Amino acid sequence: MKTSFRTALTCAGLLLVAACAGGTGDSTNGGAGGGSAKELRLAFVTNNASDFWTIARRGTEKADSELNDLAVEFRIPSDGTAAEQKRVVDDLLAKGVDGIAISPVDPDNQTQMINDVAKQVLVVTQDSDAPASDRAFYVGTDNVAAGRQAGQIIKEALPQGGKIMLFVGKLDARNAQERAQGIRETLQGSNIEIIDIRTDDTDRVRAKSNVSDTLVRYPEVAGLVGLWSYNGPAILNAVRESGKAGQVKIIAFDEEDETLAGVADGSIYATVVQQPYEFGYQAIRMMHTVLRGDRSAVPAGKQVFVPTLVIKREGVAEFQQKINQLRGR
Repeated sequence: MKTSFRTALTCAGLLLVAACAGGTGDSTNGGAGGGSAKELRLAFVTNNASDFWTIARRGTEKADSELNDLAVEFRIPSDGTAAEQKRVVDDLLAKGVDGIAISPVDPDNQTQMINDVAKQVLVVTQDSDAPASDRAFYVGTDNVAAGRQAGQIIKEALPQGGKIMLFVGKLDARNAQERAQGIRETLQGSNIEIIDIRTDDTDRVRAKSNVSDTLVRYPEVAGLVGLWSYNGPAILNAVRESGKAGQVKIIAFDEEDETLAGVADGSIYATVVQQPYEFGYQAIRMMHTVLRGDRSAVPAGKQVFVPTLVIKREGVAEFQQKINQLRGR
């Protein structure tokens, strides 16, 4: 596992899938030759302060604990903007890091920044990809597939059809675009209509107000779908305050406490969960391997997909127990 990443991981009973073996490539900027060398300094940069990243942090810490020639810095941008991410990255470069794993907020408009950084150190993306950039590889969810999974859940929750609204922080983020794409593909030809996608710029107050506004403007809405982790709780609270709990189907992403509690009491139909522990663990382990001169674990397509899981009421208690172990609770 330390160099090939061919075996499957198991952590707290979750399905944790390792990177597929792929083709070899050229040496990467910031890389080092084989054998023991200087201690590597790697950084993991999130795109917001969601509890989702607490689990990813445990993965980075696990990788750090397994490698004695490595130091990992975990950074959370204060306001979830591309500008703040750039400030964090500039600070990391000034500190002399050897590699950065980043979840770009706005991949299209951050491509040049990623390319500039890749000329100096190893850069990989995690959670949100920037495939047009010079990043070495991506570790995270196949978000189109996750969107399709959510689409199937929507069809299951609304067998008679109806209108739905989607909610997300930023449509600039590739993971948001791809999840919406997967949902649209799955719902095509069905009797379910997407009214629109409402964004909130990662502002939780605005996320909730978007839902409240939807419930007033579209009283016929049958389903509400949150594409980012905090959207689930925002939807749930707005629906409860409107007195429509149980009348509107809610489908969420990720495993925030309020989301899982909503699934447990039936207020949320289901949530599509990622495996952020693996984002952190695999990104750090693979960067270490590449920087030590071995690119054999990087697939030819430069994308390492970690599968998503669907959590419904009948399975939520077991999942909560396992995820709380990863959170250190």
